[in-house]
Amino acid sequence: MTITQLYYVLAVAEQQNFTKAAEKCFVTQPTLSMQIQKLEGELDIQIFDRSKKPIELTEVGKKIVTQAKNIVNESYRIQDIVDQQKGFIGGEFKIGIIPTIMPTLLPMFLKAFIKKYPKIKLKIEELTTEDIISRINEGHLDAAIAATPLESPNIKERVLYFEPFVGYIPKHHRLSSKEKINTDDLEIDDMLLLEDGHCFRDGVINLCKNFKSQNEDQFQLESGSIETLIKLSDEGMGMTLLPYLHTLDLSEKGKNNLHYFNEPSPAREVSLLYHKSELKMQIIDAMHEVISGIIRGAIAFQNVNIISPLPK
Repeated sequence: MTITQLYYVLAVAEQQNFTKAAEKCFVTQPTLSMQIQKLEGELDIQIFDRSKKPIELTEVGKKIVTQAKNIVNESYRIQDIVDQQKGFIGGEFKIGIIPTIMPTLLPMFLKAFIKKYPKIKLKIEELTTEDIISRINEGHLDAAIAATPLESPNIKERVLYFEPFVGYIPKHHRLSSKEKINTDDLEIDDMLLLEDGHCFRDGVINLCKNFKSQNEDQFQLESGSIETLIKLSDEGMGMTLLPYLHTLDLSEKGKNNLHYFNEPSPAREVSLLYHKSELKMQIIDAMHEVISGIIRGAIAFQNVNIISPLPK
């Protein structure tokens, strides 16, 4: 039994196709098939049910794949140990970032991070929280940045910052005359929300439902982007809540529509996520250090009340 054979098994389990798995592993399909058959022969079992289309794992195959993930991850740790011993911080690093964080945080830290750690090859994807959890668990992401806590047993969360919610309230709205707002001022039926799948949407709903018993079905307008919510609000279609970093680049006219909460301000917790196996920790530590250092200059709020991003 070899690490390579187990890696091939994981590829087929993911792709459910020998040809696609071989392409992913950069080997020929006969080579990959032969190695898997050799492993099955050694164990005297069938890992895959090849009669199914697409290919499926057998019951014992499912158990083998679970253990193979652990073994392959632990094999990667050997390279981590060597890199740390040499003081090397580099190589490919795959990170996912949720859509409501990507456009504001990434431009703040990316240039500084690349300059400080030029040997790291970042691969960045914009992903939903659900996809992030799945990909970290499957080993397809090294880390991610998302709103927390997520209560996922295999994922560690390392807090980066707390980002307050800010009301964006157009003129002539019932709350526009208030200098500061409270959470019990919010009425969910005049709130513009992001579409399903965004954890910031769930945070806003959780915030409102703490104080109002409105029906979620009353929402008439939802959008896939915060920028669209701002434009709809400017048209008098309702108010919305923004993450604080999204307020920094507003026009002066837009900033006139901002209304901050009385303390403690409702806020989201933003964290660096990674698998409990703690692979590539030297890069995770470096990213946490850079982002934390930059964000301290942008967010001075301390007295906050963290709102859960989990749907209820």
